[in-house]
Amino acid sequence: MTASVTTGLSTGTWAIDQVHSSIAFSVRHLMVSKVRGAFNSFSGAITVAEDGTPSVVAEIDVASVDTGNEQREEHLKAADFFDVEKYPTASFRSTGVQAKGDNYVLDGEFTLKGVTKPISLDLEFNGVNPGMGHGEVAGFEASVVLNRKEFGLDIETPLETGGVVVGDKVTITIEIEALKQA
Repeated sequence: MTASVTTGLSTGTWAIDQVHSSIAFSVRHLMVSKVRGAFNSFSGAITVAEDGTPSVVAEIDVASVDTGNEQREEHLKAADFFDVEKYPTASFRSTGVQAKGDNYVLDGEFTLKGVTKPISLDLEFNGVNPGMGHGEVAGFEASVVLNRKEFGLDIETPLETGGVVVGDKVTITIEIEALKQA
């Protein structure tokens, strides 16, 4: 269901500015702490139709995963996790947006490791700014908690004391600055 919502975005295409945006994640490690990371290469756009209805498409270069530890990153890129040789990109395509109090819910289909599932992101619209000589910019923050196993990331390494090395729930936090295209 696509609902018309008032966003303050003018009609047209708004390109995600990778330099001023981020896609970060965190996941439980050893049942007691969190490992944090990011994807450093991604692209996408927000398109606002004549009736004001926004839609979003985005693509992530999964091999751009960055956790601050090269050995861990190489393992994440391997076949038992992301399998970047076979599945180099993850993608998102919105299917609707709806108001939720002062914020929004952005529904869509997320594809990772060849698996597509519906997801709903909590979305905050931070407004529009005239920019710094390159055109209008808009800002957004979004988050979602995904179960990694639903996307084929189902490696299990049990701990001798119970539990597992890597938790199932992954929190994704997205901060986007988008530039209005001429």
